Amino acid sequence: MTLKKVYTGFFFLGIFFIPFNSYSGISFLGEYKRESAILFFLVSLLLLLIESFHTGKIKLLKNSIFLQLFSVFIICILVSTFLNVTNVSTSVFKKTTGWVRFIKQVIALALAFSVFLLSLNVLLKGDYQKILNKIRKVFLYSLLFSCFYALFEYIALFKSYFTKTVYLFNYVPFVEVYLDHQFKRISSICLEPPFLAIYLITLSGWMFSYIITHKNSARFIPGLLVLILTILSGSRTALLVVFFQILVFVFVAYRFKRKTKIVFQNIAFILLFISIISVAFNYKSVTNTINNKLNSVSFIKNIENNVSNKSRFGIQYASLLVFKENPVFGVGFGQQAYHAKDKYPKWATQKNYEFKEYYLNENEPSFPPGFNMYIRLLAEVGIIGFLFFILFLGTILYQSYVLTKHVNKEKKVIAIILLISFVGYTINWLQFDSFRLFGFWICLAVLVTTVKKVHE
Repeated sequence: MTLKKVYTGFFFLGIFFIPFNSYSGISFLGEYKRESAILFFLVSLLLLLIESFHTGKIKLLKNSIFLQLFSVFIICILVSTFLNVTNVSTSVFKKTTGWVRFIKQVIALALAFSVFLLSLNVLLKGDYQKILNKIRKVFLYSLLFSCFYALFEYIALFKSYFTKTVYLFNYVPFVEVYLDHQFKRISSICLEPPFLAIYLITLSGWMFSYIITHKNSARFIPGLLVLILTILSGSRTALLVVFFQILVFVFVAYRFKRKTKIVFQNIAFILLFISIISVAFNYKSVTNTINNKLNSVSFIKNIENNVSNKSRFGIQYASLLVFKENPVFGVGFGQQAYHAKDKYPKWATQKNYEFKEYYLNENEPSFPPGFNMYIRLLAEVGIIGFLFFILFLGTILYQSYVLTKHVNKEKKVIAIILLISFVGYTINWLQFDSFRLFGFWICLAVLVTTVKKVHE
């Protein structure tokens, strides 16, 4: 077996294990400590580097517009931190200095980028189309296992005698069973519903694509499984983002080919018919459900009834105040928490145990999350760095959309997958402030490779 086959195998194992983050983890990996996938990706990358050392070849595609824009963003990170060297040198919070925090965040970003580098080389050094098909197939296998576990988890939440059975999954690598008896929400093999939401956002484009690439009725099953897990997770993020991804899929796939249009028309007619019948016979139940879902995404209701969301909005508000005071270059990469800790509003901290026990507790080593990538970057790298990051994302979305109009069927399908995926990641960063999105970096490698193939 060649070294190439070995690191490619570890790469696909990494993709399969992306949702496996419910175990206690490996502490020295920092924010990646629970991410079992990073273990396989790092082994794969190490083997790739060993091969490259002997062959002298490692692919990067420096001329890619996406990499050029991201490089400028990295420069903005360094400039912002350099201009704030005094504050970074004197900042201390949770027994961590500003420079230690900066180095940890740079390492976290480097690990994320390493997944892109690995994915890019796997794609460029192998059979492009076969690898894309295998990525989708591995995602499907991962989804099927997640659903298998979720079925046992769901039954155990309502049938106590089934609890011992579901705990057998503790013998599965990187899985620690947790049952949410209070809210009856499932998280499958993920740590909690928000992480399941990220996983489902990652899967959506790949699973929906089966509808336009296959002809038998089973082509709808992967997409339906994503929707079922989304609903059972109870995650507002998953519900909103997957809904937008479905809209994007319908928009771009509707004009894919005539048969696809007919399929969507039939689905729309069936759903409309079922909806009318359901409302007619279950009017009160349906209206109560709609009211509950609307309340779940209501800002006021969330502030009043949900401690976690009170914390989330309070931290985002404080980060905006940090940006207001440092609008051009920000306060330095990874430094947001040092400047925001004295700016949390009273409406967020009062009667909120999370700030006392976690976010402002000096004995709790974990830093408070920013809960929003865009607001975090505004605070840390200022308007200049933020605009380059937005330009980076905008270019990715635009190029993905342009590729959906390509005459080649296979490239059009992958473009649809990419557009759906990137829309999901872009929206998800409104409530997630880490670059630790494996699917984003894999999709970026696919996009860079696809653009290269189109222009060859």
